[in-house]
Amino acid sequence: MTPPVRHVDRETGEVREERVFGGRALRFLYATRLGGLLRELIAVRPLFSRIYGGRMDRPATPERIRAFADEAGIALAEAEHPLERYRTVNDLFCRRLKPGCRPVDRDPAHLVFPADGRALAFPTLAGGTLPLPVKGASVTVADLLGDADLARAYAGGSAVVVRLAPGDYHRYHFPDGGVPSTPRRLGRRLHTVTPLSLGRGIPVFSLNRREVTILRSDGFGDLAIVEVGALAVGTIVQTHAPERRVERGDEKGYFAFGGSTIVLVAAPARLELDRDLVLNTGRGLETKVKWGTRLGRRP
Repeated sequence: MTPPVRHVDRETGEVREERVFGGRALRFLYATRLGGLLRELIAVRPLFSRIYGGRMDRPATPERIRAFADEAGIALAEAEHPLERYRTVNDLFCRRLKPGCRPVDRDPAHLVFPADGRALAFPTLAGGTLPLPVKGASVTVADLLGDADLARAYAGGSAVVVRLAPGDYHRYHFPDGGVPSTPRRLGRRLHTVTPLSLGRGIPVFSLNRREVTILRSDGFGDLAIVEVGALAVGTIVQTHAPERRVERGDEKGYFAFGGSTIVLVAAPARLELDRDLVLNTGRGLETKVKWGTRLGRRP
């Protein structure tokens, strides 16, 4: 029996159990011998996600799109357009939000979340490692960034991991103003980024397809921003212009269909993470957050 996935709603303080989209299929792939064989032969390879994503790009009836919205738990009231304007499942999945739906914290002493999702916060990366609160799960910053020399700048720093479920808003934004580097692409696999895979010791954050950007930020030094693809997410789309000035809250890009994750890493003495995020992580709980809200401040 797979334990339930729980998180703390930051706005209410309530502990809630997550309804895992496609949970039965994921349990088959990650908790059975036959599923594990099919997973490694077919499901986690990019071709599978391209084919699956292609199905989500086909025109669909309003009834099918609404059924997906209901199953994924999408907040349709926040979507930029009414449901009938979305012609495919991916159109709805990659939706923008209504203007003003996510006010951005503009205090220059605060760093904000780059995406909606469920967050884990690590105030000190002892040994250059993210100690994910799932049995058997951890990743070194060197493996995450794919560059041991670059990782040295973040040894003893801090990190935030934001996991996006299929029902979440899947565009992501810059957490501070600054100048972003050209994203660097890494990895080829596309495992699910949930306790189902992490708890089985699969090194998801060093295997999965991902893109690494260094934001030379206004207030927090060089921030490493890593978008991590996941099962059925074959596409990470960057919509910003690299090496050109961006402002806090500007759109950076979006994920196509599926779940996904963003990891934000800061160098030592650059970021003090908010206490509630750290305490929840210490309890083994994610915190449900909204992009544009504060995640920490300058020390």
